[in-house]
Amino acid sequence: MRHPELARALEAAAQALGGEGVEAQLERPASVEHGDLATNLAMVLAGRLKRKPRDLAQELIERLDLAALDIERAEIAGPGFINFTLSRDYLRERVRRIVAAGREYGRSDWGAGRAVNVEFVSANPTGPLHVGHGRGAAVGDAIARLLEWTGHKVCREFYVNDAGAQVDNLIESIYARGRQLCGIDAEVPDGGYHGEYVTDLARELQAVHGDRLAGDWGEEERRLVRDFVLERMQAEQRDDMRAFRVEFDEFRSESSVYASGQIDATLAGLDERGLLYERDGARWLRTSTFGDDKDRVLVKSDGSCTYFLPDIAYHRDKAVRGFKTAIDVWGADHHGYVPRMTAAMQALGMGRDFFEAVIVQLVRVERGGEEVKFSKRAGEFVTLRDLVDEVGTDVTRYFFLDRGPQQQMVFDLDLAKERSEKNPVYKVQYAHARLRSVYRRGGIEPEKIDLGVDLAPITQPAAFEMMKTLLDFPELVDAAARNREPHRVTAYLEELANQLNSWYHAGTRDPSLRVLGQEPAVTNARLVIARAAEVVLRNGLELLGIDAPEQM
Repeated sequence: MRHPELARALEAAAQALGGEGVEAQLERPASVEHGDLATNLAMVLAGRLKRKPRDLAQELIERLDLAALDIERAEIAGPGFINFTLSRDYLRERVRRIVAAGREYGRSDWGAGRAVNVEFVSANPTGPLHVGHGRGAAVGDAIARLLEWTGHKVCREFYVNDAGAQVDNLIESIYARGRQLCGIDAEVPDGGYHGEYVTDLARELQAVHGDRLAGDWGEEERRLVRDFVLERMQAEQRDDMRAFRVEFDEFRSESSVYASGQIDATLAGLDERGLLYERDGARWLRTSTFGDDKDRVLVKSDGSCTYFLPDIAYHRDKAVRGFKTAIDVWGADHHGYVPRMTAAMQALGMGRDFFEAVIVQLVRVERGGEEVKFSKRAGEFVTLRDLVDEVGTDVTRYFFLDRGPQQQMVFDLDLAKERSEKNPVYKVQYAHARLRSVYRRGGIEPEKIDLGVDLAPITQPAAFEMMKTLLDFPELVDAAARNREPHRVTAYLEELANQLNSWYHAGTRDPSLRVLGQEPAVTNARLVIARAAEVVLRNGLELLGIDAPEQM
């Protein structure tokens, strides 16, 4: 919970005591008995000034105008913490501001329009998207949303790996399936693709281009099939993403990197910086100079590129396009790739803060404690579409975001379909729907709730604890954006839902604590805090790309 006036006053007091340039950190204490905010500033100063922290804490307090800062009480605790209890009027007034801000509450401008490229999913166009792609999509889109909320100019980008051997393997797999459909003995090659979708593609190709594809395929036929397959697979992947509420601003392809001359430009740039050398007929990049564990080959002795070179060229192009930060969301199998790409960007003269990688760990889908069998259509994995069809987009996105991306996760289908507060997304969405039901029962238009009413009738301790959590939201958004950690938002929403339920359910035990059916002054005051909670729940769910339902 932010209290910038208190932070500034503490820093001024510290400066007066000789603590020039010390920053005052304010945090919520772990226990409500320790007040509303706490700082360790006295202990930070003690090391610098060689004085006892409790003595410094007392002097800091004496230099504060507590009444002007809306502080009821300041106490020294432990080795030198200062615990502050805010006036209840301060909390009431800040809640009023939440309602007034509405959909803008939680937004900030610290990004100052900084252009950020967030690249995620970037699947090979060789088959359906699997649940691992889905988790990467949820994480990438949520990071993009967090950055937008904090004032950044964000581009969501999908990189199509259409120039590698995997596309060739798919074409050969389709060739084999097509032969089988004609009654000809043929086998899918090693490293090829299985699953019904390969046979479906072969069947569709035969229906459209039967005569041309009836015999053996030459280069012309393979080119025709390649174009057909790339179009079909990319269209399907885009449809899956739209159904998952992910819209990309840019689609860039590996083939365009080759065609545009970016490979040569990248090599020339590295050569100008004296970072290329030849050994055994190959061209090497001195990535070890920039922290990689060894140098890397860019051009093999036969003159062909390694896969690393077009990747470098593609990321160089992000800087050329004006992006100040490039964030890539990668699967767990790319973990070892991070140091070399980081080194390559520095080799090109980018700052250390230009390139970031967010690693997303594997997903295991279970039902009844057992791993779900492979998708028949995909042949090797559970597709994202399978999962969304079974449990819905909201649940799928929330579950993918409910843990840190670097944690492996088990997607529990039984829990995902549970319509109770055991299911975290159900609990959060139901908390929002519950507030909307209060308005319907009371015949209230929430947009017309009077913010000028006296909030003094709000006196419940549970209400004040919820208020403090509501006031934490902007700081939570800021921290989640800076650390690229959307799971902080899910943890926050679940805490808020728990507090809201505690406050709401108190009325089932004591009718005098209900929102509706009270004296007008009491009902009107409680409607303001209900509206504030609804605003924050809705805004938090929007950050995750999840609906805030009117009823459930």
